[in-house]
Amino acid sequence: MRPPLAPLDGRIDRFDLTVGTAVEFLRGTWPELQDVRFEIGAMPGFEVTEEVPRWYLDRDQRRIVLFRLPIERMLPPGHDDNAHRRMAIESAVFRAAAEYVGREPWDLGHDH
Repeated sequence: MRPPLAPLDGRIDRFDLTVGTAVEFLRGTWPELQDVRFEIGAMPGFEVTEEVPRWYLDRDQRRIVLFRLPIERMLPPGHDDNAHRRMAIESAVFRAAAEYVGREPWDLGHDH
């Protein structure tokens, strides 16, 4: 018999969990996201000319790709703690989803 596995509590695991929780909320709020795939990539796989993107939208394939490293590592100085990191992740998910459906992120809610 093997010993129990250690709990998943690394930075990548927390990122995945935070994205999953935000996506679940958004799918319950905006039905047009039901068939959209949310994916996580480390960094953009394409040449960046200006600002490093935090997400990529592919409407033809119905997917949103969130880039973990830019979201987590481009926080303002003094804001690199778990709470601010979580807020940055959730904000990126909400902003990417809002851009995908053509709404503003603050339009969240069942009555919109």
